[in-house]
Amino acid sequence: MHNTLKLTVSHAPFWHNGSSISTKSWNILLASLLAVIPGCLQYGISAIGVVTLSIASAILWEMLINLISRRPVSVGDGNAAVIGMMFAMMLPATTPWWAVVTGTFFAVVIGKEIFGGIGANPFNPAVLAMTIVMLSWADLFDFNAALLNYQFDFNAVYPLVLSKSFGALAVADFDLIDLLFGKQIGGIGSTFGIGLIAGGVYLMIRGYIRWEVAVSFLAGIFASALFFNILNPELYAGPGFHLLTGYTLIGAFFLATEDSSSPVNFIPMLIYGLFGGVLTVMIRNIGVHIDGVLYAILIINLVNPIVDKIRPKALGKGV
Repeated sequence: MHNTLKLTVSHAPFWHNGSSISTKSWNILLASLLAVIPGCLQYGISAIGVVTLSIASAILWEMLINLISRRPVSVGDGNAAVIGMMFAMMLPATTPWWAVVTGTFFAVVIGKEIFGGIGANPFNPAVLAMTIVMLSWADLFDFNAALLNYQFDFNAVYPLVLSKSFGALAVADFDLIDLLFGKQIGGIGSTFGIGLIAGGVYLMIRGYIRWEVAVSFLAGIFASALFFNILNPELYAGPGFHLLTGYTLIGAFFLATEDSSSPVNFIPMLIYGLFGGVLTVMIRNIGVHIDGVLYAILIINLVNPIVDKIRPKALGKGV
């Protein structure tokens, strides 16, 4: 007997706002260039090589998986390019080629395709890959060591080497304006604060990322850093330093806001971002890692399905 597949769908009319995955991807790439270009200008040809290799290898990994799994080639939607760009933005300019290629494999294959492709990944692929690579080859991603002998005057650009200590004395030589303009140790596209903020604001205005996640993430960092600073100002740095160093800004605007791994409802988005910001400062101040942004984002990615179930009670609904 012939079996007919029956689908239950909603009735017409249907309406589409004209948006597409590829359009969003290209806009994210465009926004990220505001931070990547200054980084490439600062670090030179090595940074350009890392960025281009990361994007190209991410695209090739996705194409290879598409061919192996006999699925339509999906690299045209630009998502693989975005993953490659996000991963490259967190890397030092001295990253060897094999680490870049290995990292994009973890991002695209392990972080995305193994779960079913775009929209199915529970974790941000670039964050997952960066965490795995940093834990596996920590020496390669020690920014202090990687940039110490770089081919420019290190001491003139970076007045103080960032250590685990975030106390007032340890960060006294850092000027917040200098930090905002990228005068700090970090990844290729994660230190130029003005560019990251401008790119994030652009994406929020265009509706490609939700402001609720980004703003609440920064608010969580500000509030928790202020609490620690008031508790012991000699031991813990103020909120300005925490907001402008490490992966804070790229985490708030480009990583925590990834669609598949973040909530879709208003209240959950606020809780999600706030929790991530608080975790970031706690890991920095109490944990053993210098920057807690990546670990904080992975944790909030993990609890995202639970958080997204939080809904305010509808008006008029009984207890």
